[in-house]
Amino acid sequence: MTTSKILLVDDSPVDLAHLRRIVEGAGYSVVTASDGEEAYNIAKSARPDLILMDVVMEGIDGYEACRRITGDHEIGKIPIFFVTSKNQKADEVWATIQGGVAVIPKPINEEQILKAIREA
Repeated sequence: MTTSKILLVDDSPVDLAHLRRIVEGAGYSVVTASDGEEAYNIAKSARPDLILMDVVMEGIDGYEACRRITGDHEIGKIPIFFVTSKNQKADEVWATIQGGVAVIPKPINEEQILKAIREA
């Protein structure tokens, strides 16, 4: 699969801007959301090729948003990578159980982000 459009989801404006700079700087098209509900709705309408999503957010968190997206027959195949400070082994296992592909630990590292996108 060729990745061109990426949905970035984070409730921190600073982290979201940092992710955006990395992803757009690498030539990808970006759409953003600041919570899980918005992420689900944007995934339905924008049909991104890949999602980079925080876990801890107000309202619907990243895990719930991931379950909603992966459980939706129209968008359920979009790969979701969690970009989070929750990076213990148990968090990685839980992320996979929720339908995520992998966990990318914060603080955000440009090399890890771009590697995940390339290998998706």
